[in-house]
Amino acid sequence: MVLQGLPRTVKQVIVPPIKCQGIKTKLVKFILGNISWNGKGRWIEPFLGSGVVLFNVQPERALVNDINPHIIRLYQMIYDGSLSPDEVRKYLTAEGKKLLVNGEDYYYAVRERFNKSGDSLDFIFLNRSCFNGIMRFNSKGEFNVPFCRKPDRFRQAYVTKIVNQISQIRKIMQGKDWEFRVGDWRDVLENVTEDDFVYLDPPYIGRHTDYYQQWSEDDAADLAIIARNLLCGFALSMWKENKYRLNPHIAYYWDGLVERTFTHFYHVGSTENLRNSMEEALLIKPGYEAEKIKTTKAAKPVQLTFALHEQAG
Repeated sequence: MVLQGLPRTVKQVIVPPIKCQGIKTKLVKFILGNISWNGKGRWIEPFLGSGVVLFNVQPERALVNDINPHIIRLYQMIYDGSLSPDEVRKYLTAEGKKLLVNGEDYYYAVRERFNKSGDSLDFIFLNRSCFNGIMRFNSKGEFNVPFCRKPDRFRQAYVTKIVNQISQIRKIMQGKDWEFRVGDWRDVLENVTEDDFVYLDPPYIGRHTDYYQQWSEDDAADLAIIARNLLCGFALSMWKENKYRLNPHIAYYWDGLVERTFTHFYHVGSTENLRNSMEEALLIKPGYEAEKIKTTKAAKPVQLTFALHEQAG
């Protein structure tokens, strides 16, 4: 067994099959290059989101959690083999044809069906054909993002891209000891050991409040207290500033940590002011920071080769 420790250089980023606001695809090289961890324990993520950091760290052991049951269900099914890339290909090809013929009416029919059944295939369909890749649910837990207005969304090349992404993360998961949970982030942090490493990517206050459930000031305060008392190393991703404002929570809650910053552009968001240049901070427990290196640009995402014969991070 080869331990996948950090820091590590990433030449090509593994892109997950699920999209959501705040996805860290462009920050993977920055994150993995600034954390120091020997890889002996578990990689723990209480806020998994798209899973893009997990799939690029590729730890032998992991404990990952999200409050969104649809994300966890999808990745659990890929992990245990109950959902195959071939099933996804057949489903998206068939549903894509129906979308092409019936347009937005069919999208909303699938959305209604998904909100009753929670089917993982419908979840992929909606995630990849909704407006601007937004992950948003109402107070009843119902997916409520409108259609992207592209009836030809699931062309063969696009279906193959998604299927290849699923195949790739499936291969990464094989032979790994990964545990997937749905629940409160606090429970995930109860029994960490000194060899574990915790990566924290909570919803951003003032930006991602409609992701699945609200993220409050009390939650942010609790997270800061609990994280500082962890036996193991940890790192927190948090937006620092953009052209509109400075995030006051970093100084208020996270003073005294090692701070590394990286500027990039968010393409996923419900409004224009959420799709702009952002300075992102990675706040690291002292002693777990890698030697500082100069980062000039984001890692290039993997460009998958399309297979004409015919997966979110």
